[in-house]
Amino acid sequence: MTQRAELATVLDRLAVDGLITEYAAAVDDGDWTAYRTLFAPDGRADYRSAGGVQGPAERVADWLAESLRIFPVRQHLIVNRRLRFGPLAQDTGDTAHVRADYLNPMRFTAGGPREPGASTAPDFVCGGRYSFGLVRTAEGWRLTEVVVQEKWRRLPGGQDDRLG
Repeated sequence: MTQRAELATVLDRLAVDGLITEYAAAVDDGDWTAYRTLFAPDGRADYRSAGGVQGPAERVADWLAESLRIFPVRQHLIVNRRLRFGPLAQDTGDTAHVRADYLNPMRFTAGGPREPGASTAPDFVCGGRYSFGLVRTAEGWRLTEVVVQEKWRRLPGGQDDRLG
């Protein structure tokens, strides 16, 4: 591989990593306009393993906006990212696939002011794996697919619900 190709690969890796980070920030911040812009025009998402919906990014963004309203505090971490590039239309490097694990602590909407000294620990924590499909577009890298595979969750009161 030439230095020019190596540099292009490094730049693509950084761009893809940045897109995945922007995805996490958009979900955690409830920025559904930004969420939508991360997807290619035909991009889809599948949250069924976490009790959600699947479909076009527009529809899924609407579902996320509604369902995550009960969690005003959320901070999911996307880690252990494994990235590989692939071909599209007989060229190389126009597609990418990322598998990454996630940890997602969230806090439910409080019914009123918290008592002094009350815990600020998350009420709900879940974890699993993401599968991201990406494509290079004229606007840069965009998501073609996001699949969530929730593996476990901890419910209020420390109750565990292992999913698989």
